[in-house]
Amino acid sequence: MQISSRFTIAIHVLVCIETFKKDHKITSDFLASSVNVNPVVIRRLLQQLKKAGLVNVKRGSGGADIEKPLDEITLLDVYEAVGCVENGELFHFHENPEQRCPVGRNIHALLDMRLKTIQRAMEQEMRSVSIQDIMDDAEKLIKM
Repeated sequence: MQISSRFTIAIHVLVCIETFKKDHKITSDFLASSVNVNPVVIRRLLQQLKKAGLVNVKRGSGGADIEKPLDEITLLDVYEAVGCVENGELFHFHENPEQRCPVGRNIHALLDMRLKTIQRAMEQEMRSVSIQDIMDDAEKLIKM
């Protein structure tokens, strides 16, 4: 199981927008060249971020910009915006464990609460990291 790459691509996109906003028009083609994906992937992702109120996208040649202060956008906001997991559940259980087997019959009782606790802990950690935190680190690395 992996969280969709949309999550890390979305963070990459936000960092690019912030990094290059003064020097470049931030188009899907520009962002796609940094991420090294098809611009269609970026356009879909930008629409998800826009729907969540994280970015503004101007049609045509207008470009994209970030809608909220970076310290108000958390990794959890991005994670939720781009729909990294199905139905809000990080862990996907196999559908039909064998009920005649003592393990199959009890696997949900053994794991469900533990997995929910793990997911909540991960989400809490994501809530504590802002895009501004990421930008602060980025500025040190890329010497803007």
